[in-house]
Amino acid sequence: MAAVTAQLDRMIPLDEEVPLKGATFADFEDQVEALARGALPVMLEERAALEMNAEVDAPGRCPHCGSGRVYLKKQASQSEVLSLHGPVVLYKQHARCRACGESFSPSGS
Repeated sequence: MAAVTAQLDRMIPLDEEVPLKGATFADFEDQVEALARGALPVMLEERAALEMNAEVDAPGRCPHCGSGRVYLKKQASQSEVLSLHGPVVLYKQHARCRACGESFSPSGS
């Protein structure tokens, strides 16, 4: 909410004495696009983090060999993906299989 509010405050200041920027409809469109570019990636990150399968307690079975001898690594990573609205940083857990040695992400896509 803070990201959306900050973007909106830049576009429409709370202080009514501060003049609004832009004079044409194209200027207004540019302002709304800037708001979207700033707020939508943050909203996507937050929504992805709230998903039930974004973080798991147990890694499950190895997708490579099917073994149950799998453990979660202590370190998670942040990976950047490109969405329709710009770059989004996602938290990603990692697991490793003791049977085949392969690693994978147990959290949902």
